Amino acid sequence: MPIIDVHAHVTPERFKQAIADSGTWHGLGADQGQLDTGGFAKSLPERLEDMDALGVDMQLVSPTVDFYQYSNEVEATRAIARDCNDEMAEMAQQHPDRFAGLGTVPLQHVPSAVDELTRSVRELGLKGVMIGDHVNGHSLDEPEFLAFFRAAEELGAVVFFHQAAVTCVSVRISRYKLGNAIGNLTDRTISFASLVFGGVMDECPNLKPLLAHGGGYTAFGIARMDKVAGAMKPELQGDELNPPFGRGPDDRHVLKRAPSTYLSQFYYDCCTYDERALRYLVDTVGIDRVVLGTDYPAPMFLPDAVNWIKNMSALTDAEKDAILERNAATLLGL
Repeated sequence: MPIIDVHAHVTPERFKQAIADSGTWHGLGADQGQLDTGGFAKSLPERLEDMDALGVDMQLVSPTVDFYQYSNEVEATRAIARDCNDEMAEMAQQHPDRFAGLGTVPLQHVPSAVDELTRSVRELGLKGVMIGDHVNGHSLDEPEFLAFFRAAEELGAVVFFHQAAVTCVSVRISRYKLGNAIGNLTDRTISFASLVFGGVMDECPNLKPLLAHGGGYTAFGIARMDKVAGAMKPELQGDELNPPFGRGPDDRHVLKRAPSTYLSQFYYDCCTYDERALRYLVDTVGIDRVVLGTDYPAPMFLPDAVNWIKNMSALTDAEKDAILERNAATLLGL
């Protein structure tokens, strides 16, 4: 069974060539592709060499977050998504034993997002899409996004949650790269909570959400979510949740069970950078929900992740195999 990295980004060759030729691609400039950051300028042969050196047999590749373009005009974002997704599919078709693909969609216009998601999965053979934790500040449990999640569930598509540059706390912590260090993980936690408290996971129980960066602070904050949902004593009365603060006027959904019971409906990558944090994640969400994810080739890339996992004293051999191979194969239907 192959070792599969589910968290690996690509700056499309289409973008690189257009920038070299004319300085622009669908109205985007060279600063959009992170070509001066990490290893995004690397060629496909260089990527394959890196994978071999790192012990990674297969990557689940996704366009880098610059190409979300949720604040752009819908037509421009649609064209960018189509080109990006075509290239992810070409990588998988040319090297089926080395790559599987995730696409991107114009999520600021849900009908267009559903159309591109459907094309990407049914026509291109992609495994799903990568999306941001919010769309121009709109939470993903807002009613207009439900059609997208229903379509993803019907298609069996993986939905990979990964922040873009602006996080919910970026304004307050614009210094020291704390938007990445803290805001990134906060956004992921909000995505989990929004899908659960907002009823998306009840409406779409077979959805396949994958949370980048270990799911952020989800595992560490889940008990507090249970408490605020009224799923702990003394508020809990039998099986009925009784929130200690009551229910707010903007609540969209009434939970029937504890938020912690939804942990097993999500997948989480292992990109925690710390053995103790990874052990806690495994203990909290279950070993069958954690997959290898490195954030290759970004500056926050988890270096030598395969050997890191293999050499962990905190994991059994069976747990290592689950994280490196088995769980991702199950998620992707390989």
